[in-house]
Amino acid sequence: MKMLKITLEGKIYEVGVEVLDDSVSVQPQASHSSPAQAHTVTASISSIVPITPSIAAAEGCRVVASPMAGHVFKCLVKPGEMVEENQILIVLDAMKMETPIVAPLAGRVRTVMVKEGDAVDDGQSLVQIEGLPQ
Repeated sequence: MKMLKITLEGKIYEVGVEVLDDSVSVQPQASHSSPAQAHTVTASISSIVPITPSIAAAEGCRVVASPMAGHVFKCLVKPGEMVEENQILIVLDAMKMETPIVAPLAGRVRTVMVKEGDAVDDGQSLVQIEGLPQ
């Protein structure tokens, strides 16, 4: 397994690639080379992990992440608001479907990292919630 970094539409991804045919040697190509000069490698992509700055949850807080790529259709909370467990925080629009993102715990919204219309990636941090003291 080889780990490679690729850039796709301005985003950097770390990709695990299993080379199935070692008979082909891949050399970096200059960006001005024609596609006919590119080498072909038979490979299986085993994982794609977006490299994004992770937002660590502050002590006593929980970060709510996007379960899929899409766009923020509605943002229903603001910093400082109290939320109940399972309350809808954000509505994502992905593949022409609206997906509600709910609070995993009751508490106070500490940070909202997105706004309506923003494009989000799978796993991207959306909201940070400070849990209520037990």
